[in-house]
Amino acid sequence: MFPDWPRASIPTIVKGQMAEVDRVMVEDLHITLIQMMENAGRNLARFTMETMVATGRARSAIILAGTGGNGGGGLVAARRLTGWGVPVSVWITKPIAQYTGVIAQQLQTLVSMGVPISSEGAPAGTGYMEAVAIDALIGYSLTGAPRGRAALLVEWANDACIPVVSLDIPSGLDASTGMVVGSAVEADATLTLALPKVGLVVERSTRYVGELYLADIGVPADLYRRLFGLDVGDLFIGSDIVRLVPAR
Repeated sequence: MFPDWPRASIPTIVKGQMAEVDRVMVEDLHITLIQMMENAGRNLARFTMETMVATGRARSAIILAGTGGNGGGGLVAARRLTGWGVPVSVWITKPIAQYTGVIAQQLQTLVSMGVPISSEGAPAGTGYMEAVAIDALIGYSLTGAPRGRAALLVEWANDACIPVVSLDIPSGLDASTGMVVGSAVEADATLTLALPKVGLVVERSTRYVGELYLADIGVPADLYRRLFGLDVGDLFIGSDIVRLVPAR
C-alpha cells in the first residue's frame, strides 16, 4: 500500500525544530501555510481512502478539527474526501465565526459545498458506527491538557469504538516528550508530517500513536541539513507517504 522505511533510519525532531522549519518555509522560501496545509490534507485524505475506505474499514469520515493549522489540514481532507464521494461530517471546537485566516477560508469552502459542520455536542446515534474518525484537533504546538470542546472530542474519539487516524500527532500527546497531561487520542494510525517527532517514537506513546506513517508536505531535504545538520535521504521519491517500521 505504502512503502516501508525503517523508523531508526529517519531523523526525529522536537516541536521547537518543527516550528523553525515552518517559519523558514514561510519567511525564507515563501511556501505559504495554505500550501503546506493543502499538502497535509491531500495526503491525509489519500491515506484515509487507501487504508480505511478502500479496505472496507469505513464508509464515511468524521473530521474533528481545531482552530490551528492541524485543523486546517483536517478541513482540506474533508473537502477532498467529499469530492471523492465519501460522506463527511465535520465537528469543530468553536463556532465558525471564531475561526480566522486560511482555516476560516477552508471552513467557508466546506459550507459552500454543503458539508455538515457542528460546533456543539459530539456525534451520536448509530450513523457513525461505519465511519473513521480523523483527529485534527491539536497539532505539535500543544500546551497543557486539551480543554473545552477539544477535550470532549478527544474523549468521544476514544469511546466511539471506530478506527481513529490522527494528523501529525495524536491530540493531547506532547510532540517532544510523548507525555500526556489530562487525556490524549488513542489512534489506530498516526500520519505525521515532514519528519517524525521525538514524542511519537518513545515507548510511552505507543498506545496513542498506533501505526506510524510519514507524509511529505514539501519541505526540501536540504532545509533539515542546513538548519539542524540532519540527513533525511530520499524519503519521498517513490511516494508522498511512507510507513515507519520499528526494528524487530
